[in-house]
Amino acid sequence: MSKISVYDIKGNVVADTELNDAVWGIEPNVPVMHAMVVNYLANRRQGTQSTLTRTEVSGGGRKPWRQKGTGHARQGSIRAPQWVHGGIALGPKPRSYRYTINKKVKRLAMKSALSSKLADNSVVVVDSIELEAIKTKSVVNMLSALGASGKALIVMPSVDEKVIKSSRNIPGVKTTIVGSLNVYDILNSDKLIVCKGAVEKIEEVYI
Repeated sequence: MSKISVYDIKGNVVADTELNDAVWGIEPNVPVMHAMVVNYLANRRQGTQSTLTRTEVSGGGRKPWRQKGTGHARQGSIRAPQWVHGGIALGPKPRSYRYTINKKVKRLAMKSALSSKLADNSVVVVDSIELEAIKTKSVVNMLSALGASGKALIVMPSVDEKVIKSSRNIPGVKTTIVGSLNVYDILNSDKLIVCKGAVEKIEEVYI
């Protein structure tokens, strides 16, 4: 078990807590984390790019000249792929880039990402984040007190509209709940700010 300090939103140490090494203390598996990041980015692709084939381009219904005797190469349509303004022969069409990864691989990637952040001293545990009102300055002050000046990922145990709306205008800051936590967001952040309640839920899921 790894012992870590628990802070309040003003940056004061209020307690200590232990993190389970089965989740936070494993040897990070870099290839597995890479596979999960590639999968996440692939699943985010819309796949809506599309080009027109020769049958979809307007015009070209008449043969441009007769088959023989002109000295030109034979042509059947001015919308064939070799013509300017013609259709595209093998262009992209709408498709899905989504694919799935084995559940055990997902779990290993998540534990590897969490462990790598803890090994880099990039994990900050907060007892709770309770805001009186929706105010961006409150979150800015909290991040400053916790030493999270760059990109930060705030992990909440449940949805809190005040925290979400107070932090959404801060560049580089993202909020999420345990159920939506993913490897890409963890690795893409400089600081991982986790509520104590969220730590308990993460360990409950991944042990």
